[in-house]
Amino acid sequence: MVIYVLIKELPKEERPRERIAKYGASKLSNEELLSIILRCGTKNKSVKDLSRDILKEFNGLGNLKNSTINRLNNISGMGSSKSSIILATVELGKRMYLEELSKKPKLKNPRSIFEYTKYLFNDKKQELFYCLYFNNKQELVGEELLFIGTVNRSLTHPREVFKTAYLYSASSIVCLHNHPSGDVTPSQDDILFTKALVEIGLIQKIPIIDHIIVSNNNYYSFQDNGKINIR
Repeated sequence: MVIYVLIKELPKEERPRERIAKYGASKLSNEELLSIILRCGTKNKSVKDLSRDILKEFNGLGNLKNSTINRLNNISGMGSSKSSIILATVELGKRMYLEELSKKPKLKNPRSIFEYTKYLFNDKKQELFYCLYFNNKQELVGEELLFIGTVNRSLTHPREVFKTAYLYSASSIVCLHNHPSGDVTPSQDDILFTKALVEIGLIQKIPIIDHIIVSNNNYYSFQDNGKINIR
């Protein structure tokens, strides 16, 4: 038997609206944020329980971006009004993300690049090799996942790195890949591959200005460590 607890029955300090006012949105759970968006539940189901049912239906927040009004309406306690609110909120989130992507951020050092891109690699079990492409103002104009390897090896070819650079009319390139082990020390293969890329970049006049190896919480920059010198 499922027992639903109404919001008004919760201690005041545990209610989502009071918590967001006191702690800020970033400190709230997905369930609490959904509760604030929905505002209220039904006669027999609190808004927190309704939010929990939505997250259970979609197996977490990530899949909510693929929701439809019919699927939301099928959840007990939902209706066209609440479903429309959820869909509108999801769509606004997508548009905010796309608008942010459309900007051309200036990433002037390895730390800023690591902070900007680390979400790409969080908890990945395979090696991923990305290239960031910059114009002559050091503004990011393109970002491409070029290779996916295994936990031990990433299959890469310089041809793809520079072919994509021409598509973006890039003036410089920063390469990034992750070490799923968490150890960001470059391997001998990393060093040799980076050396080859730098040499080709000088010939192509699209320099490789850095190669950054990342883990969840750390990074190694060939530039910072004096392993790349294009001057």
